[in-house]
Amino acid sequence: MNLLRINILSFLLCTLAFSGYAQQQMKNSFSTINETGDQIFYHTVERGQTVYSIATMYGVSTEDIYRLNPESRQSIKAGSILKVPQRDASSHPQAASEGYTYHTIQPQETLYRLSIEYNVPATEIIKENPGLSAETFTIGKTIRIPAIQLKTLPTTEKKKVDKELEYTVQAKETLYRICRKFNISSNELIKHNPALKQGLKKGMVLKIPVETEQIVTTTTERPTEHEVNALLNVKKESKQLNIIKVAFLLPFMTEEEVPSSTTARFIEYYEGFLMALDSLRNIGCSVDLSVFDAGKGTKKIQEILKEPALGNADLIIGAVQDNQINMIAKFAEEHQIKYVIPFTSKNDDVLTNPYIFQVNTPHSYLYANAAEAACKLFADDNVIFLKTNHKEQKTEFIKTLKLEMGQKKIRMKELVYHEQGFIADLEKLIDPNRSNILIPTSGDMDILLKIKTPLRMYAESKPQYMLTLFGYPEWQTYTRECLEDFFALNTYIYSNFYADQLSPGVQRFNARFKSSFSKVPINTFPKYGMLGYDTGLYFLGAIHKYGSNFENSLSKIRYKSIQTSFSFERVNNWGGFINTQIFIIHYKPDFTINRIEQ
Repeated sequence: MNLLRINILSFLLCTLAFSGYAQQQMKNSFSTINETGDQIFYHTVERGQTVYSIATMYGVSTEDIYRLNPESRQSIKAGSILKVPQRDASSHPQAASEGYTYHTIQPQETLYRLSIEYNVPATEIIKENPGLSAETFTIGKTIRIPAIQLKTLPTTEKKKVDKELEYTVQAKETLYRICRKFNISSNELIKHNPALKQGLKKGMVLKIPVETEQIVTTTTERPTEHEVNALLNVKKESKQLNIIKVAFLLPFMTEEEVPSSTTARFIEYYEGFLMALDSLRNIGCSVDLSVFDAGKGTKKIQEILKEPALGNADLIIGAVQDNQINMIAKFAEEHQIKYVIPFTSKNDDVLTNPYIFQVNTPHSYLYANAAEAACKLFADDNVIFLKTNHKEQKTEFIKTLKLEMGQKKIRMKELVYHEQGFIADLEKLIDPNRSNILIPTSGDMDILLKIKTPLRMYAESKPQYMLTLFGYPEWQTYTRECLEDFFALNTYIYSNFYADQLSPGVQRFNARFKSSFSKVPINTFPKYGMLGYDTGLYFLGAIHKYGSNFENSLSKIRYKSIQTSFSFERVNNWGGFINTQIFIIHYKPDFTINRIEQ
């Protein structure tokens, strides 16, 4: 029987509707002392990581990284090697309590060798690195080693054991007197001596149970190399759930008389999530949903986390503010509950908490993936950066893109924007034998409005120059003013959200939403109703099909989204998951739009 039970506290919401160089650098250096006396290990930079995120995941400061790697102040790139100091418990209290040593995997190392080297049980190493497997135990990857010692020598200890003494009954002794003498109950004495049921007699030999201390010697045998290394192939058991228990926390602000526009968006997210539940019922997915008003700050969160629905949940979704997310993330880790963060892209808990799934792609990953996609698209083209002094400068993205293009030796030029003489200046940089890609350094609508008309006129008058515009996620909100120009300029936009309003899936969603809640979705970007719908279908569908530990099967999950697609990757061997999926939206001159998943 399908079950959908919605428990809403305080308010009824249903109506709101990772080379040779690297190996040499790391050779025999799992823990080394460098020339300045630091105990260090080596980290291989992965796409999307920043100095800040690397420092955060190891519990050190960015200045620690800069001091050991002065060049990192300018930039870091995927595949480069950074020296990282081991945390010193005297200066990092957290290191003392957690007791981790970070280790960079070396050539020919095995899990068994690490267990011997550090004298730590292999099972504990795996426990502290949930992402560790035969596929991820590779040269250059970092793992953390807990401060737990493996007992391999014989050990002795005092243990309390139960023994039976023999006692001969003397003349004139009573059962009561014997019980007092040995501090035992009559029932216990009779239990060990059933003949007492016929009466106590002189000369009877009784068995007296006593507790005594004994020296016990134990030996822990170390498992074989084959047994230890085989642990990397063991998948965590994934239990099928008849009913998925979900705790949903959002700032509905039920104490406010009139909901704000921000609150209205969160209510719409909830409504989209309800639509996902309705769709899931059709495939036999049963959900027990408990909904809570998270409010502002942490006061309400403290009370909500005491609710049985939270401790018993299979999935927690929600919260917006960092202080709220920190509390819920800690709770989720302590109770081993999957926690979905749907909105913010700036929270750091995902770097160290294996139970977190962060839906909104952090900017560094978004920029790295967009830059990689742009390099693939424009590898043989003539790229012109249009430098402007307008607001909304995309400094970090442009820096990332230029670095990526420089590594791939893609042709790059730069044009400083002047309204007067713009096209004449541009024409000097045009390559008549290649496609010419114009990339403004600002995503501001003002600069787009200023350049689109002269660009379009130039492109239409000289189509042989193959002019293309490349831009930013927020350009999706400029379609009312710029849609025809996007088509005319063969425009590409990168984004982690996109909904084609003319697609059948989006049209069906809009119709269902209006029918269910007697209103249309708020015209914002992204649309929160669609975000709630996509989130619900992805996560609950994954749990329904693959069980409680669906993360074992992330590569198998196929979900065709209407706005938000998902491709989760673990940030490190001990942290959580971030959504690295982005789209390249192509407005083609034939007036069609392609959404290309990257």
